[in-house]
Amino acid sequence: MMGGLMPADALFLISGSGDYPRLVAESARRAGRRVVVAAFEGETSAGVEALADEVYRMKVGQLGKLLDAAKKSGAKEALMAGQIAPGNLFNLRPDVRALLILARLKERNAETLFGAVAGELAAVGVTLLPATTFLDEHLAGAGHVAGPKPKPRQIADLDFGFRIAKETSRLDIGQTVIVKNGTVLAVEAFEGTNEAIRRGGALGRGGAVLVKVSKPGQDMRFDVPVVGTKTLEVAAEAKLLAIGVEAGATILLDRKRVAESARAHGILIYGL
Repeated sequence: MMGGLMPADALFLISGSGDYPRLVAESARRAGRRVVVAAFEGETSAGVEALADEVYRMKVGQLGKLLDAAKKSGAKEALMAGQIAPGNLFNLRPDVRALLILARLKERNAETLFGAVAGELAAVGVTLLPATTFLDEHLAGAGHVAGPKPKPRQIADLDFGFRIAKETSRLDIGQTVIVKNGTVLAVEAFEGTNEAIRRGGALGRGGAVLVKVSKPGQDMRFDVPVVGTKTLEVAAEAKLLAIGVEAGATILLDRKRVAESARAHGILIYGL
């Protein structure tokens, strides 16, 4: 046990891929928490595991193993961070515990699946925290965040895109839209944000903007909007001019690197 901390100070980090889990692990450790990682085969990075005090490895879909690990960790609080590839979610080989949950669900999307997992964690005495916990410094604020100064046409498209994205996310279609001159070029669906950017960028032939929002009534414990340097790289390839994010509800991974990338690519990031 590191630093004399008791097991009650442990954070059970359910870690997908990307930089998000690493930032959570680093921030939680700075806050004096012991970090126990649930690592998924083919998803969780070695960098996250290196920051952990303890690691439990499993495959996606092994819910029984996840719950056993949560109990053994001694943690009273858990946090979900990072992505699980959509293909893995649909091609998983669920264990008996997961099959029982799936059988109860009328709809199978991120909200219902992860909400069910949160319920199972609560049943073993572990509370799932908001995904933004420990990451206040990485949340986007309102107005100009990074990159070039906004132009009126860009602001108009971003405001329009915000309204459209709120509606498509309410309908559980997607949380991202690509807009140019008041026209919707692409709406994110199962393919994910990056593929939606590529599709919209190709149709717009330069000059489009991206808007990414949270769902109305978003459960902040999971599926929180995230923008990272990879998003900016794809946006630059698609010749986008700006990225609009929802202020106070979007995580920038990590904020300093995102700002540097926005400047380098000449892409505006604006909090709506």
